[in-house]
Amino acid sequence: MAVLVLDKRKKPLMPCSEKRARLLLERGRAVVHRMRPFTIRLKDRTVEESVLQPIQIKIDPGSKTTGVTVIREDDADPEQQQVLMLMEIEHRGQQIKDTLTQRRAFRRRRRGQLRYRAPRFHNRTRPQGRLAPSLQHRVDTTMAWVNRLCRLAPVTEITMERVRFDMQAMDNPEISGIEYQQGTLHGYEVREYLLEKWQRCCAYCGARNVPLEIDHIHPKSRGGSDRVSNLTLACRDCNQTKGNQPVAVFLADDPRRLQRIKAQAKAPLKDAAAVNSTRWALFRQLQATGLPVITSSGGRTKYNRQRLGIPKTHALDAACVGPVTAITHWNVPTLTARATGRGSYQRTRLNRFGFPRGYLMRQKQVKGFQTGDLVQANVPTGKKAGTYQGRVAIRASGSFNIQTREGVVQGISHRHCRLLQRADGYGYALQPKPIQEDATKAA
Repeated sequence: MAVLVLDKRKKPLMPCSEKRARLLLERGRAVVHRMRPFTIRLKDRTVEESVLQPIQIKIDPGSKTTGVTVIREDDADPEQQQVLMLMEIEHRGQQIKDTLTQRRAFRRRRRGQLRYRAPRFHNRTRPQGRLAPSLQHRVDTTMAWVNRLCRLAPVTEITMERVRFDMQAMDNPEISGIEYQQGTLHGYEVREYLLEKWQRCCAYCGARNVPLEIDHIHPKSRGGSDRVSNLTLACRDCNQTKGNQPVAVFLADDPRRLQRIKAQAKAPLKDAAAVNSTRWALFRQLQATGLPVITSSGGRTKYNRQRLGIPKTHALDAACVGPVTAITHWNVPTLTARATGRGSYQRTRLNRFGFPRGYLMRQKQVKGFQTGDLVQANVPTGKKAGTYQGRVAIRASGSFNIQTREGVVQGISHRHCRLLQRADGYGYALQPKPIQEDATKAA
């Protein structure tokens, strides 16, 4: 993986190899500017004294993970593209949705329990083109990294996969013509549709001629949707016994019935819907950067990947977006940036009714550190003697926890910690190189 380089005025220069970066640091010609992604700053060079080559950012947007690749033309063969950095951004859209759902439930309960106040709807205006917070987060996170990489590398072009999913065709591959205008429940009510689909019997025990209730196959409390494909019928006893268990746990002793239910249920389309909803918003914001933006289809990405024999990962999918003749140096580790947020405004712990049961610290920093900082701890003696590097979680006592690759190390004193990089809302990890043999299995 290449190392990003800045000049002495913090202007981006061409990335260099890890070996050259190590020599520049050893000879005192450069200093470390950032740890993740690793960036150095030269002391004796300006952008006017350097020769820059075209660098391109390629993006493969996803619902849970977005692949990003920094790439340039190969010096020996202009038709080849050389990978400089592979990166994957892990979004937290589902976490945001769950938090807002919990907050809404708490507010409704408090409004009805403490004093009555009618819900206000008419003064809640929404601008045109508004996205839900969980969807807007995906766009904002991707744009934040595009802008950051533009500050760390001389980017001249952006290529984006603007895929569109046909939701009805995914639900029913044989759909055609006027059927696109007729929804799943054309001519049915929900309950009547389910009664006919599940032969008017309980899907779990097969009971007939008993009152049947609508049940979520994948529990709603665990991220299940209200789509008809996620609904089934259950008698009251089975519905109460299943509760919010996953269907695989509830029917662990009856694999044949479990297989039958899974065969009838449809695959969830939440991720496809999220990509469809955000693709145009992301495209417009990329255009606002002033750089040329090239779009490509998902089919072309898959064709390039299979033609070149490259394994399927989010980052390597991004490298295959757009017009590609050949790709070199793609077998490098991938930097994963997991969105963790910058803390919470909530200063209390809540019980199951939404009332405070404990209070958190008012200050975000303790002894000059805050949760999320990248630190290195050198413990000289004791049971935990050694060197640890990772994200820190602070305590008011000054005894911190450090999240390392091997796990969480607890009870590290702040005196042994040295700050490497301030918290920026992301947790970083380095994935190993892709396995070459997986290329033949890529789909």
